Amino acid sequence: MNIILLSGGSGKRLWPLSNDVRSKQFIKIFKTGEGVYSSMVQRVYQQIRSVDKDAVITIATAKSQVSSICNQLGSQVNICVEPLRKDTFPAIALACAYLHDVQGVPKEETVVVCPVDPFVETGYFEALKHLDALAESGTANLALMGIEPTYPSEKYGYILPENQETISRVKTFKEKPDKDLARDYIRQGALWNGGVFAFRLNYLLEKVHEQTGFADYAALLKNYASLPKISFDYAVAEKEERISVMRFCGPWKDLGTWNTLTEVMTEQVVGKGILNETCKNVHILNELDVPVLCMGLNNVVVSASPEGILVSDKEQSSYIKPFVDQFCQQIRFAEKSWGSFRVMDAGETSLTIKVTLNPGHRMNYHSHERRDEVWTIILGEGRAIIDGVWQDVFPGCVITVPAGCCHALLARTELQAIEVQTGKDIRIDDKKKYPFP
Repeated sequence: MNIILLSGGSGKRLWPLSNDVRSKQFIKIFKTGEGVYSSMVQRVYQQIRSVDKDAVITIATAKSQVSSICNQLGSQVNICVEPLRKDTFPAIALACAYLHDVQGVPKEETVVVCPVDPFVETGYFEALKHLDALAESGTANLALMGIEPTYPSEKYGYILPENQETISRVKTFKEKPDKDLARDYIRQGALWNGGVFAFRLNYLLEKVHEQTGFADYAALLKNYASLPKISFDYAVAEKEERISVMRFCGPWKDLGTWNTLTEVMTEQVVGKGILNETCKNVHILNELDVPVLCMGLNNVVVSASPEGILVSDKEQSSYIKPFVDQFCQQIRFAEKSWGSFRVMDAGETSLTIKVTLNPGHRMNYHSHERRDEVWTIILGEGRAIIDGVWQDVFPGCVITVPAGCCHALLARTELQAIEVQTGKDIRIDDKKKYPFP
């Protein structure tokens, strides 16, 4: 299969574990058989590989998520990067052109598009293979997967099929309804629109050319800012006459809120936390190195990270976004292609960060004009380069980096350093990159 995984959105509804860089799909909460925690994107990626080890997987994402994807899936993963955030139609258009022009996928081949973050079992990906075959059969220009609804949800759009067969022509689409209307749709046999599509590559590229005037990857990339900000549903699906839907009746969850996320957690406590015996339906997700104690609580989620602390009734947690929108602070935790950083303290003229480099990785070679830095190595071994001069580093080493100096760290083993920045104007954009010596 050729699969495009859509990885977009900002991290608002799962604050404080998510932010503009670390969206919900990168939060590590699913415990594997080896006892380590994995994220939604890692889980989905491995599930696809278990069903089709030869699948060509391309992740369509924004620039801000590239480092997190490489950190969690490795640097060899195929990534199609949007120059700026748009809606699903331009993202899919760019990714399809990338498949053909960069990866060399023939136009006659089929493509399956799906979100990167559904909580599903492997049966879902077996169903994607059937959807791929449906698109390949040519009986429809566009094949959708419709999720059998389990309750009258107001969060999803609905697909009304012509009949109740496993595969049916699509009668019409319905917008996100209120609960009463959702019940009526379900009585009519409607399915949730899970944002899963399959089509031949040439079909989509022709639609892209019709609507934008472009069809090749280079032109789409160059003119991306001028593309319409429109969903795939509005731009393509709702206008297509030869369109079919395939029912999926297996387990499926969109883990977009704390309420739905905690429903699938296998542990009540992730990180340092204690629940006393009077707590009922309480979950703790703690990324801080301090304990959290909960007593006598019911139906509550407690989440703590460098970004902040959330204590919320689970149902009320669905309404978090407008409150998080009021916060204005720099990102305090992010995973990068080379490791991660965590802000430990922020003052008016100083910033203290814990930097972790993965074995064999390095920072970009860069400089800052308006701040000095001091690195204290606390774990591991590696090398530092300051203005072209190399030196070995190990626990206890202290390295001073004056403003204007080019510098980087390289890790032999996992390397941890405390970085103290000082200056009157410490800003994220004060960074100039250079070719690595």
